[in-house]
Amino acid sequence: MMEWIKNHRNMALAALGVMLVLLPVVVHSSYLLGILIRILLYTMLAGSLNMINGYSGQMNLGHAGLYCIGSYTAGILAVKYQVGFLPLLFISGFVTALFGFLVSLPTIKLAGVYLAIVTIGFSEITRLVALNWTGLTGGPMGIKGIPRPEIFGLRLSEPVHFYYLALVLAVLVLFMMRRVVSSRIGRAWIAIREDQVAASFLGVNTRRFKSLNFSFGAFIAGVAGCFAAYYYQFISSDMFSMDEGFNILAMVIIGGQGTLIGPVAGSLVVNTITEVFRFAADYRMVMYAVLIIVMMWFRPQGLVGASNSVFAVKRTKKNGKKAERSGI
Repeated sequence: MMEWIKNHRNMALAALGVMLVLLPVVVHSSYLLGILIRILLYTMLAGSLNMINGYSGQMNLGHAGLYCIGSYTAGILAVKYQVGFLPLLFISGFVTALFGFLVSLPTIKLAGVYLAIVTIGFSEITRLVALNWTGLTGGPMGIKGIPRPEIFGLRLSEPVHFYYLALVLAVLVLFMMRRVVSSRIGRAWIAIREDQVAASFLGVNTRRFKSLNFSFGAFIAGVAGCFAAYYYQFISSDMFSMDEGFNILAMVIIGGQGTLIGPVAGSLVVNTITEVFRFAADYRMVMYAVLIIVMMWFRPQGLVGASNSVFAVKRTKKNGKKAERSGI
């Protein structure tokens, strides 16, 4: 099937687009539309994390903190200052990108587990600030009464409205990511992921491009956070815990790092598992962990990752070295 899609990509994309546009005609259940909206929301969040982890090789485990900043920026400005939805999409994105840039500055020389620890700390600091800064964020009570968005005079209030809004945003985000990845900037990120030292010797300004990469991923997370604030009409600090960060990370790993379609597949699989096993919500993270372990063993490049991707090749090289040491 993957070969057919690869050979008939335009036809497959057109068919998928028609199906997604006509889906609300068939699906009238608010519950099912809510699931689809969350899949599209997490497609944006997983895609933004994939830009950082998958394309530049940086290890960000605190993506929930960036998501939190985007959501609170939208919620505060919408409730206290009555800023409109469309301006807030860009404002939330740029504010989150600024925080992403500030976080990237002291961590430029960090990699692997050290960078992961710093990003986890940033995420928890952000959540605790949102929890305790009562005058600005509402503290434990959060921000309530976020108004329904209005776009060109049309007030969005029905689930189908939010489905189409999420679909448009997800498509725009995927298009933007594709254009950036295909550009010189994207090639520089991939070069850094493959071998940072070699990329530096070839003239790539690794410090600049890594900061730009973190800021770009943060911008998309901020846009997704803005949409989430308007969709839920309520935000609180417990929505951005470490569990949420690992939830987004699971989507990236399961779908396939370093691929544009991977976060889409990961969001679909993880959200489907969440709904099917909602009766066992306390064990959700256990199921994700088991699924990730299985994926890392049998298909490290993810569900839609290519067999010759860097994530699969690295594992193949490790297995080859083990075989040589064993005399096989």
